[in-house]
Amino acid sequence: MEWIVEARGCSPTALRDLATLQRLFAKVISDLRLNPVGDPLWHQFEHPSGITGMCMLAESHLTCHTFPEYGSLCLNLFCCREREEWDFDSHLRLLVGASQVSVCRVKREYGSDVSRMAAFATRTEA
Repeated sequence: MEWIVEARGCSPTALRDLATLQRLFAKVISDLRLNPVGDPLWHQFEHPSGITGMCMLAESHLTCHTFPEYGSLCLNLFCCREREEWDFDSHLRLLVGASQVSVCRVKREYGSDVSRMAAFATRTEA
């Protein structure tokens, strides 16, 4: 299962704040009972001070990149096993002030032949 999330209309201040993004990662990891294999890695760029973050998970990865100059946050969560849905819309509106959240959910089905994989995507926008 993979979630590709774009949040727009976010607070530029929140998108430049490492502590805010660390809280976001901690919330996703805790709520979905994910298993980090180490501490998240973060890089803050010089002006306009966007942040890139990555947490390797036993299930795969959680990543984000912020664009404060555009009020945008891109988030990707990839899990190799089924997880419950997480309310990205509500959490991103609360944590980073997003006014619009788009979530593309990709469900992959693997058959006995590894080369035969099907992916099914659903997209929601709020």
